[in-house]
Amino acid sequence: MLPWKRALRPLAALALAAALATVPAATATADDAPTSGWNDFSCKPSAAHPRPVVLVHGTLGNSVDNWLALAPYLKSRGYCVFSLDYGQLPGVPLFHGLGPIDASAQQLSDYVDRVLAATGAGRADLVGHSQGGMMPRYYLKFLGGAGKVNALVGLAPDNHGTTLSGLTKLLPYFPGAADLISAATPGLADQVAGSAFLTRLNAGGDTVPGVHYTVIATRYDEVATPWRSQYLSGSDVHNVLLQDLCPLDLSEHVAIGLFDRIAFHEVADALDPAHATATTCASALS
Repeated sequence: MLPWKRALRPLAALALAAALATVPAATATADDAPTSGWNDFSCKPSAAHPRPVVLVHGTLGNSVDNWLALAPYLKSRGYCVFSLDYGQLPGVPLFHGLGPIDASAQQLSDYVDRVLAATGAGRADLVGHSQGGMMPRYYLKFLGGAGKVNALVGLAPDNHGTTLSGLTKLLPYFPGAADLISAATPGLADQVAGSAFLTRLNAGGDTVPGVHYTVIATRYDEVATPWRSQYLSGSDVHNVLLQDLCPLDLSEHVAIGLFDRIAFHEVADALDPAHATATTCASALS
């Protein structure tokens, strides 16, 4: 691939994410989702699946469109499934996850409290895509979430920030660009590798005791780069590369969260490890 084409791939991925966030439920919000089978606050967890699952969308996503495939997948397997909107900016509909990430983590905290109160469960499981797999770690570490969460499963989470395939390294060459991004979209600035937010988040270790962590990455990720930076270190961490499960899987950053059933099978295994089955290429048909 020509160098200039390779450099454009991250921008194309973000454009694709923005486009996908508008179909087919462009005006939907979390409270509308019961028509699709999730965000049903009358749902009571079963003995087989005693914890509700809260889905945390990625940057430029929202509570519905990021989960049009995974939410029904989990719902059909007997889970009470919920999703929230976070990181909204004034005057910017549908494309969320752009506000300061510490404030987004507080929104997650409030939402988990609401889910636990409605379901009667003592703890929840979290599944997040991209920023949605990283941001909950702030909630777990600084906002008391560790006592309310059993597991965090991240699909292509930018746990140690991103270079956006090297594009963020160009910011110093454009005077004022970094300040503009920080002011206009602080949630993006917080995700740049080396940011003050990420430095604080990762200081003293990646994990907190009592929470089970799973990271599912793809080697074709062009947004959360380098992809190995997604991995966590800790005593209760399972890092997995999608291509180790199925070498034929070509999913990149957007696809792994939106429709990759091989990744979804690994999510289901992480949520119920006692009944886990091997994730393979055949899992795409399960």
